[in-house]
Amino acid sequence: MKTEDWLAVWLGFVVIAVACISVLTGWFDFSALKFSTWAAGETLSETAAAKVVPLADQFGAAAFWWKLLRTVLVLGALFSIGIKLQGGSIKKYIPAFLVLFVLAVAVRLISAEFTLNRYLEWAFWALIVGLLISNTVGVPQWLKPAVRTEFYIKTGLVIMGFSVLFSNIAKFGLYGLGIAWVVTPIVILFMWWFGTRVLKIGNKPLVITMASATSVCGTSAAIATGAASGCKKDDLTMTVSISIIFTILMMVLEPVLIKAVDMTPLMGGALIGGTVDSTGAVAVAGNVLGGEAEKAAVLVKMIQNILIGFVAFFVAVFFATAAGSKKGGKVGAGEIWYRFPKFIIGFFVASLVASFIIQPLCGADQVGAINKVLDQYKNWAFVLAFTSIGLDTNFRELMKQMRGGKVLWLYIVGQLFNVALTFAMVWFLLSGAVFPVPVLE
Repeated sequence: MKTEDWLAVWLGFVVIAVACISVLTGWFDFSALKFSTWAAGETLSETAAAKVVPLADQFGAAAFWWKLLRTVLVLGALFSIGIKLQGGSIKKYIPAFLVLFVLAVAVRLISAEFTLNRYLEWAFWALIVGLLISNTVGVPQWLKPAVRTEFYIKTGLVIMGFSVLFSNIAKFGLYGLGIAWVVTPIVILFMWWFGTRVLKIGNKPLVITMASATSVCGTSAAIATGAASGCKKDDLTMTVSISIIFTILMMVLEPVLIKAVDMTPLMGGALIGGTVDSTGAVAVAGNVLGGEAEKAAVLVKMIQNILIGFVAFFVAVFFATAAGSKKGGKVGAGEIWYRFPKFIIGFFVASLVASFIIQPLCGADQVGAINKVLDQYKNWAFVLAFTSIGLDTNFRELMKQMRGGKVLWLYIVGQLFNVALTFAMVWFLLSGAVFPVPVLE
């Protein structure tokens, strides 16, 4: 039984429960810190300038310091309890966490700058800050207790589950399902064949983890399938690092190419949703093409995100009964259950609670208000995770793990296949040549 998974579920539901109580009763403010957009001397249009809040005004407001204090106390207390229950040292974790949180604040501050915010999301800056430290001065030993990438990601995923409403699937209907659920398993099978048969990579957990990261949703899928397949920590770190680096490149370049070929916003957004790994990067890239593209991109990615649990389950079954068995024979259900990432259960339960309990009882507006609160705690958990990924990634060590470049080729060829197949499906469903084009409001 993986204690970390269950603790991530517990911590995620604590945050969800408190956010629901806060919004539905109005007894207290549970919102987390979010930097307003600021500018560093740019000449802005009147419309853009109206959205900018000077840094001095942000730091000078009492509400800012209350939210900062509340955010660090809530996250610090929850994760410290989690570390203690896993047998770790709180005395070592707390000072390390506070320094990591300061780095996360720096990341959020940098990414809130007007120009930087338009082109690159916080995930890029979190990775850069961590990489600069790990590849220059190095990560000090006392900071390492707070570098808990998987724990932060798992907790953030459980929180994110509350926002993945099943009603969103109906908005895009069979279009989104066709793009997300038909292409994804084909890409996984192709990358498995290409990695094990063509490139002859003997590390099968690495191959399936890379395939899932490429075809589903990057870091989240990598962690889920990595846990299900027994992928080594170094291999998971390498997979996540490669995925994030190419996610940033695709987030910037894909909208440019879509505009260059004059693709419709709906088709362009759907293509971005099906091919860019990170949900945050999908929203950013889709927004470049306009509101309709952003909605299509996010809907496709949200529908695709639901596959995390199914993919992780089938990977757990496959590796427990065949690929992961030392003797190649079948093993019992207990081994499958042990391998299955338990936090995925929390993700689905949170989604079910939001879709079939909170929304029917309280309405969509209240669910939206709750998600605004949860979104910031999810983002803080992810910023801590992405900064940890950077701190945990050393390029010299990464190059040693590249298997002569085979892993990099696995990702590049797999992603090219993913883009080509997703484009074909997007054209088939959304070009209007075969089916009527849906209208997103």
